[in-house]
Amino acid sequence: MKAKVSIIMGSTSDLPVMEKAAKVLNDFKIPFEINALSAHRTPEQVEKFAKNAKDNGIQAIIAGAGMAAHLPGVIAAMTSIPVIGVPIKASLDGMDALLSIAQMPPGIPVATVGINGAMNAGILAAQILAVGDENLQEAVIEFKEGLKDKIVKANEELSTVKYDFKTN
Repeated sequence: MKAKVSIIMGSTSDLPVMEKAAKVLNDFKIPFEINALSAHRTPEQVEKFAKNAKDNGIQAIIAGAGMAAHLPGVIAAMTSIPVIGVPIKASLDGMDALLSIAQMPPGIPVATVGINGAMNAGILAAQILAVGDENLQEAVIEFKEGLKDKIVKANEELSTVKYDFKTN
């Protein structure tokens, strides 16, 4: 089994956020890898990873970083593979990371999810891969239908909550 998605984080302290992407990929049965690489502390390893990702079979990259959050953009600058950035709340309520990832220069796009939004990054990676995989596309559709079912069930449960002045 060869990884199709790479989850990269600037530090293992980001794992509690980034493991949500891993869970989604695992649930969709998408082979993935997880590594810690730092744009600032290990720039040579980041370059080697990014430049070799395509040849290594990687089809999407999820990169999480906090604070200055250069990792997703640095990776995106060195590969043609889609990069999904996950801003991690480390300082300034994560706004510094969000803006660092979202405000990329023309020609270096990074798809950006919300602060600590690794689950959505995993779903987006699955959707990217599903473009060329009918079985995965069906699994994504089923997942999305399940989201609707959760809301319907939640509304049914809310209808049983009683208050003196509640009208529905």
